[in-house]
Amino acid sequence: MERGLALLLPVFLGLLQRGRGGPLEVEPPDSVVAVSMGGSRQLTCRLSCADHRAPSVQWRGLDTSLGAVRSDAGSSVLSVHNASLSAAGTHVCVGSCGNLTLQRTVQLLVFAFPDQLTVSPVALVAKQDREVACTAHNVTPASPEALSLSLLLGDRELGEALSREVEEEPQQGEDLLFQVTGRWLLPSLDTPTPPALHCRATMTLPGVQLSHQRAIPVLRSLTSREPPGTTSPEATPELSSTRSSESPAPPAGNSSARPCRPKIHQSPAAGGLELLCEAACGPGVAVGWTQAPGGLEAYQRREAGARAWLSVPRAGCGPEGWFQCRLDPGGQMASLYLVAEVCSPPAPPALWTGSLVLGLLLLALLAYRLRKRCRPAR
Repeated sequence: MERGLALLLPVFLGLLQRGRGGPLEVEPPDSVVAVSMGGSRQLTCRLSCADHRAPSVQWRGLDTSLGAVRSDAGSSVLSVHNASLSAAGTHVCVGSCGNLTLQRTVQLLVFAFPDQLTVSPVALVAKQDREVACTAHNVTPASPEALSLSLLLGDRELGEALSREVEEEPQQGEDLLFQVTGRWLLPSLDTPTPPALHCRATMTLPGVQLSHQRAIPVLRSLTSREPPGTTSPEATPELSSTRSSESPAPPAGNSSARPCRPKIHQSPAAGGLELLCEAACGPGVAVGWTQAPGGLEAYQRREAGARAWLSVPRAGCGPEGWFQCRLDPGGQMASLYLVAEVCSPPAPPALWTGSLVLGLLLLALLAYRLRKRCRPAR
């Protein structure tokens, strides 16, 4: 009896081993994989069977359409090219060895995090500006766990933001993107005044941590041309007065080493000034005005591709403040500060009329007295 059991044991073990396989391997091994919008990623699934049978491996999607899938004996590769938000979702790799079926799930996250930070104001005036806003444009996801904004003085964060606002960007395609704005109330800055503060945006996802940063120069006063220290030329806005001449352009030899950025030019026009924002970046770019004292609706504007004009009326003493334009795509900004002309308010018409009448009365009285004195006695 025992001998018969010994003979049957190998046969029984062989039946148990039939259909056994090794572990189902996925590369990358993380359960959550992030890919940037417009980027590419491959997910590879492998399986080997212990009894040398040919395994079956296939990617399947639960809540989204699959990308390009290429499967052969023992492996299946899911390739995502030019990723859009529709590629995000849960993907399942299913492998089988005989009657044994295994599966692994991978969640694919698609994120957007371009270097498109804007700040308001574009420069701070020492002892005057108290609130700062920083906005990250065309981003997703926009949750606080994924995207954080911070305001830095050197390496130190200036406390928590007063508020956080999330708005949808104007939709240019099927992908829904957001703009996230943080606002801070500035404490009194130490003496000496720091040369700049920095706005930083950080995207944190599984296996991904990216940061963008933009400087906010601190000016000594509204009429100061340089911040009290050295800042990068890309981050320092142009400061100008309506009575000043244009700053010299950088040497042409350095232009190829720098990213394309818009520039603002000013020229006299009938009844005021005309500002021109232009970007010599080749075809496929456009510029537009994004900020002006009193709001853009108070000005006449005209845009044509890489050029945008804005008329500044010189009513009274003229407007004073920051004018700002933006380059798309790219999000680079150019800024110009106009200082109002020094002028005296005109006298009211009633005052001029009263003075004229009084002068005529005095002149008539003087003529009457002279005529009376010079009349010969009879």
